[in-house]
Amino acid sequence: MEFEQAWLTYTKRDSGKETEEIKYIRLSMQGKEQDKVIQNSILELQRAFAGMFGRELIVCRKPEQSVCLMLTEGMQAEAYHIYEDKGEVTIAASDSKGILYGVFAFLRQVQTGSPLDGLDLRKAPKMPLRMLNHWDNMDGSIERGYSGASFFFRQNQILVDERTVTYARLAASVGINGVVINNVNVKDAATWLITERYLDKVGELADIFGGYGIKLYMSLNYAAPTELGALDSADPLAEEVRSWWKEQMKMVFERVPNLGGFLIKADSEGRPGPFTYGRTHADGANMLAEAVAPYGGIIIWRCFVYNCQQDWRDYKTDRARSGYDNFKALDGQFLDNVILQIKNGPMDFQVREPVHPLFGGMTQTNQMLEVQIAQEYTGQQRHLCYLIPMFQEVLKFRTYVQEENDTVEEIVSGKTFGQCNCGMAAVANTGDDANWTGHDMAAANWYGFGRLAFEPELSAEEIAKEWIRLTYGADKQVEETLLFMLMSSWKAYEQYTSPLGIGWMVNPDYHYGPNVDGYEYSRWGTYHRADHLGLGVDRSRQGTGYALLYKEPNASVYDDKRKCPDELLLFFHHIPYTWKLKSGKTVIQHIYDAHFDGVDMVDEMVERFRKLEGKLPQKQYLRMLERFQHQKEHAREWRDQINTYFYRKSGIPDERGREIY
Repeated sequence: MEFEQAWLTYTKRDSGKETEEIKYIRLSMQGKEQDKVIQNSILELQRAFAGMFGRELIVCRKPEQSVCLMLTEGMQAEAYHIYEDKGEVTIAASDSKGILYGVFAFLRQVQTGSPLDGLDLRKAPKMPLRMLNHWDNMDGSIERGYSGASFFFRQNQILVDERTVTYARLAASVGINGVVINNVNVKDAATWLITERYLDKVGELADIFGGYGIKLYMSLNYAAPTELGALDSADPLAEEVRSWWKEQMKMVFERVPNLGGFLIKADSEGRPGPFTYGRTHADGANMLAEAVAPYGGIIIWRCFVYNCQQDWRDYKTDRARSGYDNFKALDGQFLDNVILQIKNGPMDFQVREPVHPLFGGMTQTNQMLEVQIAQEYTGQQRHLCYLIPMFQEVLKFRTYVQEENDTVEEIVSGKTFGQCNCGMAAVANTGDDANWTGHDMAAANWYGFGRLAFEPELSAEEIAKEWIRLTYGADKQVEETLLFMLMSSWKAYEQYTSPLGIGWMVNPDYHYGPNVDGYEYSRWGTYHRADHLGLGVDRSRQGTGYALLYKEPNASVYDDKRKCPDELLLFFHHIPYTWKLKSGKTVIQHIYDAHFDGVDMVDEMVERFRKLEGKLPQKQYLRMLERFQHQKEHAREWRDQINTYFYRKSGIPDERGREIY
């Protein structure tokens, strides 16, 4: 299947004075051999200059050349320094990954029209690990995939082709340094990825990734010893099980040198884990960590652990507490090459959730932030929903675990507790669609996640502008229109779906489209717990007590309905429809107004986009217009179903007299 180059288009542009003088690359390697990363850095420069300026960039070793790649001592790993002096541009780094990131940063400068004269740019990644988690299955399907089939797997075979290389280039260009290639729900053939059956192809894929500074990771079936037929137990404290894993990992790492480690989902939603044997998550994670430690391997253990069969008739039962209750008591018991991967919120990638209380709740354990760019609950890449503003709010959240350096960003970057095994991961939004992400503008979330993980000090608007210019060029109207749409989209989606933090209200199983009572596991009642008087979940001290899991002053703020931020009010409290919000509106009027306002915003977005006809490639314009027309219609469906439901439930009419059936 043909595919596009996303933001690495390198389209033809006028050659200005600064770039006209760039003709050569000088390599100053200080005795170090050119590795594949350096070679690919040079190829990227050559590809870019051929595409943008139609001329060849020659590689040689003469001293007078004007773009210099140079390895220097004393810089942070993966950092780069780009500077211009008397017409020469130097890209310096202490390692080859830094050179690669510096090359992509230099090309961003050129592509976005930023000046090169006097350029002096020093950057180092804030997050040690910057990962994409793919939920691809080996039959070619993708769990929660909205952009076609897998480009890693087909019919239980591993694919390695030109698209693999382009994917690695795109990921590396935004600073991604780790990729998990398969679904966390490991089943069937994927269990065999750690056996002779697949390791040649895994190694081939890992080698391509390694050429772009990316470590390959795999999701692991915790019960592999039994499911592969080797043993009748997966007890992490049984010596034969521990020995089996050590032998298996020795073979795997010898065959796949560029393997970073493994991602594990255990004892959640039916997945096997140490609970079967009366053991803890620490027992299970540490057993695997010992097996991979001799090879520098890392075990990433997901904290998305809850009992999906819990009885919701007991209103003290609270899925939101589950991650904290499962892991808080284990703080300090995990080995140093174990990382706990924690979702941004305690539930499941809703459009609005509080930050997970494990951030700040654990002080002796490596932690990694998990977000989702696949838009499972935020429009499934049929709706535009730019998520970088949400991720920034999460990163800036103060946990109060100490007096300073206490934000989520500082925790997962390692600054708070002096850790190096930490970072950010995103559930990927790619597939084999020609444009990679189904909705052309969903690529902004892929691009934005990588840039944010590398440079969290960037604003969502800065990242959006970069992506627009790299993808669509420098046309002012295009930039202003698409920027307006991106920056309006998260708020709009929240408004016409589930405001005030209530979440869910989607069709069960496939999680798309309005279904107010549709949360799949609340078979004994509605998730939102609406009655004729009000709605919301009481997570205060009088309810499930979840609000008290946070450090002060967050706990007191969330526990008190008068102090709780309006945008999270229904997450933390059951509130009467007549309750006055800080805006002065009642809860029911806010529900009505938000849904009408969200639809109005989508209408404006679509109206502005239509004016770009002729300014975007026609194929892309029509493809995008089709998505926006669907979003326009679907936003109305959301508005009408939600407003009608709560009008009938509450019996309270819209103050503004709008028609609600």
